Amino acid sequence: MEKQKLLAAFTPITLEEMSTIRLMNRIDTKYLLTTENLFSFLRLAVKNYLIQEVDGERDIAYYTVYLDTPMREMYLRHECGRAVREKIRVRTYVSSHLTFLEVKNKNNKGRTDKKRIPVTSVETLSADGGDDFLRKYAWYRLEQLSPQLENRFRRITLVNQAKTERLTIDCDIRFHNLVNGNNCVLDNLVVVELKRDGRLPSPVHDILHSMHVHPSSFSKYYTGCALTDGLLRQNRFKLRLRKVMQFNNQVIQSSVKNNEL
Repeated sequence: MEKQKLLAAFTPITLEEMSTIRLMNRIDTKYLLTTENLFSFLRLAVKNYLIQEVDGERDIAYYTVYLDTPMREMYLRHECGRAVREKIRVRTYVSSHLTFLEVKNKNNKGRTDKKRIPVTSVETLSADGGDDFLRKYAWYRLEQLSPQLENRFRRITLVNQAKTERLTIDCDIRFHNLVNGNNCVLDNLVVVELKRDGRLPSPVHDILHSMHVHPSSFSKYYTGCALTDGLLRQNRFKLRLRKVMQFNNQVIQSSVKNNEL
């Protein structure tokens, strides 16, 4: 498989070595690629980046459950164009069998601040201290929230040679709406996210500029909600959703109900 051959060419960095590059308070910049674009990008990036390897794996499975109020207040805050917003999710790093309750707050300066605690699963949040954690770091209480959307994807994580930034590359993105049972698969869309503390120079800018790829706003939660629930307000997302569909190059049959992602 071409992707695996390209990933094998990178010098590995361990999870332990990566722990020094936490970037819990950072500036994020996202880019959208197709799978074909990804292959070209990896060939150009191999000299500038190391690749995270966990138990011999370099293309790692992630599973996320997003929480929101029954009225989807966090989704609607984004749809209304609010710069200051929040996401609450339970993320499982499948290979390492670690699960965290995470709060991501974005301020009006474009910075993202992430807080998290280890938990067993989305069903045990209260017993695992989720109530106290959300009271301290979130706008919402646990009793106000319920699971809204499942998301599965595979992630490649690169770090620059200076170890000042991380680059995550998400592929095979899948959504399952936990309210209405609808599914959506974005198997030709690749989301690249540059995570760094401030606006330090980055090799990725020159690489993507040479490929005529420019920054693009994208959120898995809001995209997944919009693509699996046509009843949600999504006026501000229409152009973004159209772009996603152009990248994905397939018809989404979100009305098909299938609980297996």
